[in-house]
Amino acid sequence: MAAAILRHLAGRRVYVESAGVRPGERDPFAIAVMDEIGVDISDHVAQSIDDLHDLGFDRIVTLAPEAQHKALELAHGYAIDVDYWPTPDPTLASGSRDMILDAYRQVRDQLFDRVKTEFPVQAAGGV
Repeated sequence: MAAAILRHLAGRRVYVESAGVRPGERDPFAIAVMDEIGVDISDHVAQSIDDLHDLGFDRIVTLAPEAQHKALELAHGYAIDVDYWPTPDPTLASGSRDMILDAYRQVRDQLFDRVKTEFPVQAAGGV
């Protein structure tokens, strides 16, 4: 969600890749809550950090401890800043569909605010 938010806000002015500790499948809850703010991630396919071929990054932002450790290993020896933004894992939410969606919305909103603060770029789409 964080990468999609940054792409949405910055447009083509920032190069963004999204990767996790391991590849995953499309998440219908993430798709739904991002759609609520006009960001389409329905064709996003999660890739693993190990699948990244280009290490021309200035900065890596991780959201989970395991990803932080992996990113630090990856960045070792490169001039890449690695930041850790502790973020709840909404996939662990339980309860009704609305309760799960609320957990995803909280994470989305937290990430949106953090991206706007950390990457102060003019919005591409007037957001």
